[in-house]
Amino acid sequence: MNEYANSDAAEFRAILESFKSRPVAVLGHLRPDGDCIGSQVALTRVMRKMGLAAVAVNGHAVPRALQGFVGDTPFFEGADFNVDGHIAVAVDCADFGRIGSDLNARFATVAVNIDHHISNARYGERNFIDPESAATAEILARLFLDAELPIDAVTAQALYAGIATDTGQFRFNSTTKDVFELCARLITLGADPAAAAVDLYERESPAKLALLQRFIQSFRFYCDRRVCVGVLGRKDWEETGAAREDTEGLVDYARCLDGVEIGILLEERESGMKGSLRAKNPVHRVDLLARQFNGGGHACAAGFDPDSDLDAFYPRLVKALEAHFHDCDHSNL
Repeated sequence: MNEYANSDAAEFRAILESFKSRPVAVLGHLRPDGDCIGSQVALTRVMRKMGLAAVAVNGHAVPRALQGFVGDTPFFEGADFNVDGHIAVAVDCADFGRIGSDLNARFATVAVNIDHHISNARYGERNFIDPESAATAEILARLFLDAELPIDAVTAQALYAGIATDTGQFRFNSTTKDVFELCARLITLGADPAAAAVDLYERESPAKLALLQRFIQSFRFYCDRRVCVGVLGRKDWEETGAAREDTEGLVDYARCLDGVEIGILLEERESGMKGSLRAKNPVHRVDLLARQFNGGGHACAAGFDPDSDLDAFYPRLVKALEAHFHDCDHSNL
């Protein structure tokens, strides 16, 4: 049973009820994924059902594939949002910096921090952190159910989407019997797995497929083919017309190759480099690898923001990978 399955439900409900005198902004991380958007939507809706003036706010727009999960939930981009006394609640953000510099500057404190990243910095006044949970949406679903908070069909679908995406369609080792049982309860409350799968995985754009082709063509192997690295350069965005959200899921193609233990996606953008790491086994702790490059995340999934360009960073990454595998192998002899 996960850490926050029962013991904190009453406190969680009491905290939410204490917000009734002020409006609440439910914040998520930049470049939001299914768990981020699903958690923002679900928590916002539950609070509104409780009579709170809650809205969801993200520094980036809701990705096309996730827009169907928002429903009639009030959802703002950071640039269009007036803070005006709102209390900040953060979901799925390991570090408050991931919310983005604009929203960081406008919120001095975070009242509640709800997350499942092992690297979470516990920056909230109250922190509900459970690295054993498959998704932040799983933590929220258990808290909602245990605290007997209202879950409508849109909320159930948003929670299901968050769990489905962060478990890799229930393929990752974070998928447990408890996860399946929780999803079954969400289905009884209105979640529709088939409809979620269509929205999440069967509405790809031609530009994303063109980007995927370039990503695969860039693959290079290191550490006795235990690592696969793919790169998307600035020209790839320009020539394919792909959007920022079109990188979602691409790194898994590097990881899924037979014999590869860590897959890596490096992106060159006008705003700087971005990196994504995915491991097949939590023993490889890619969150620790990402931490060396201004990042963090989970044992099997992490991201980072190198402070240099690709040419300067690439050899540093290869060297760090070699040292990382040496340490992992040595610790498991």
